Amino acid sequence: MKLNLSHLGYNHRLAQTRIENNLTEFEIGRVIAQHKERYVVKTEAGDFEAEVTGSLRFSAETRADFPAVGDWVALTGCDGDFAVIHQIYPRFSTISRQAVGQFGKSQIIATNIDYALILQAVDRDFSVNRLERYLTICHTSKVSPVIVLTKTDLISESLRAEILEKVQQRVKDAPVFAISNETRHGYDALCQVIKPGKTFCLLGSSGVGKSTLVNNLSGRNVMRTGVISGSSNRGRHITSHRELILLENGGILIDNPGMREVGIADTDNGLETTFDSIFTLAENCKFKDCTHTREMGCAVLTAVESGSLDSGVLDNYHKMLKEKSVFETSVREKRKQAKIFGKIQKDYQKKDFKGRRH
Repeated sequence: MKLNLSHLGYNHRLAQTRIENNLTEFEIGRVIAQHKERYVVKTEAGDFEAEVTGSLRFSAETRADFPAVGDWVALTGCDGDFAVIHQIYPRFSTISRQAVGQFGKSQIIATNIDYALILQAVDRDFSVNRLERYLTICHTSKVSPVIVLTKTDLISESLRAEILEKVQQRVKDAPVFAISNETRHGYDALCQVIKPGKTFCLLGSSGVGKSTLVNNLSGRNVMRTGVISGSSNRGRHITSHRELILLENGGILIDNPGMREVGIADTDNGLETTFDSIFTLAENCKFKDCTHTREMGCAVLTAVESGSLDSGVLDNYHKMLKEKSVFETSVREKRKQAKIFGKIQKDYQKKDFKGRRH
């Protein structure tokens, strides 16, 4: 079957954007892979290696201004083997996390995502706290989360039921699926969620079965798979880069390297959505600026004491709120420094080489 843009998720909104921004003279494609500063773009004419124009590179202020996997781009050169990206279409969603080891900087995971499949294996380092981290990233990014618990064939039925109950107690507004990549148990229900023309992004640590899930859903071996290290009980980084894959049923899937760190870069209302139970209770706190730590008349602490709110939820909220505060402070400091440097640079440009003003 010949590929058309709708198979990649092209829709009326993008068509309108193309006209409004005078981009009809360019080819249009979607970035399906990135290798440093080289990209692979899928178009109706095929896949092309591409790089950005010099002007786009010069005008970029941060890494977010460069193409990312999932982006729609305007390009030329699709009649040869190599293409040039001239412009990035406006993104309707961007999944980001705090860049590892770089305070105040965020890293784009993927763009133009409709749903995120949050994978966690139930046989080893299962953590509801980590699920809440991924949920916060999704809510901040305005992406609908879907929780997928993998490797259910490696645990007993009673433990599986216990884990499901634990997740459902803490997570209220996201569908939860329990699957086995080996037996395919749970696949039928999960496949009902994956709709043609919609883009799904896989999130999870290494070794949770992301690559095997991609292979099973796509109907072919498109990703290498590995085994869990016996000494560390950790997965190996089999997926080395982000890649967009078209599934048999018409769904669009973006696979990602496993993430051992899920840093919060929440500058929106992601925490409020994830911890809606806390924010709802907080409306009845005695003090409007209640921190829910030791204040008298705190409705949240009262709920924890009565058992109606899991203390683990509040602990995780405080930890992630602190990370958010540190991140936002780092962002403000970086902007302040950039502003000072820009003023110094502007003042310098007003002087000649002897230090006299023009």
